[in-house]
Amino acid sequence: MKVVEHINEANGKTRFSFEILPPLKGQHIQSIFDNIDPLMEFKPPFIDVTYHREEYTYKDCGNGLLKKQVVKKRPGTVGICAALQNKYQVDAIPHILCGGFTKEDTENFLIDLDFLGIDNVMALRGDAVKTETYFAPEKEGHHYASELVTQISNLNNAKYLDDELENCSATNFCVGVGAYPEKHMEAPSLDSDIHFLKKKIKNGAEYIVTQMFFDNQKYFEFVKKCRNEGITVPIIPGLKPIATKRQLNIIPHRFHVDLPEALILEVVKCKDNKEVRQIGIEWCIQQSKELEKAGIPVLHYYSMGKSDNIKAIAEAIF
Repeated sequence: MKVVEHINEANGKTRFSFEILPPLKGQHIQSIFDNIDPLMEFKPPFIDVTYHREEYTYKDCGNGLLKKQVVKKRPGTVGICAALQNKYQVDAIPHILCGGFTKEDTENFLIDLDFLGIDNVMALRGDAVKTETYFAPEKEGHHYASELVTQISNLNNAKYLDDELENCSATNFCVGVGAYPEKHMEAPSLDSDIHFLKKKIKNGAEYIVTQMFFDNQKYFEFVKKCRNEGITVPIIPGLKPIATKRQLNIIPHRFHVDLPEALILEVVKCKDNKEVRQIGIEWCIQQSKELEKAGIPVLHYYSMGKSDNIKAIAEAIF
């Protein structure tokens, strides 16, 4: 079932969803199941599975020679989605990126998903890899998520890259895209960011999931700006409970997200990360309650491979 259909069937009730990381290469899928099992009692209509593109490392071969090696630390997005749908009878949503894919790769990826009966995809540009200062697309790939959305929409209309194909079947993907209540790090302004978000919707995206935020007012203001610009699709808030003191520095640096002063002061007072984790849970519960009261259709949680804190939050809300 499509995400937008899940929202319509909820009849105004706030639904629970979450996002998982594929396990590191060499680890079994059971590690995924162990973290998902405690969350299934809250009846998530869908679960997102991130995609992690390859990275490049250089191995010292001696004599001043370096060998370039491609490393993919977290493979398995498609297989995990198939396993989740089979095991839990829940809609799994794979992330699909511009980075690391040619247009032909993207088409083949989407065909595989369609064969598996996967109805939803999250279309993202993806970040630059560690060896890049700025994002660089593949030679025959997409530069922007809006272009990726267009390709998916074309497949939904039975338009393949090879225009000589005959009797083509149309896919039926519901396309989600990302958005940034505090603007993308590369955008010159929030208004500019919303301008390009609107383009993704025009090209066929049907719902939005936001980057994490810790101040609900920023989400509400962002939604208001989007509505004023004519964006009418559901805007699902992405939430993450802070779990360690180190995240006070990591989150603003890596995700370009501000932390409220009140949250910072509470975390700084903590004696250890166990106390920090509890503060993060309590803060996220309050965020969730306010968003639920506002009638938000889905609350989406970034689990980052752990479920105990997400379970504690869900128990208080759902």
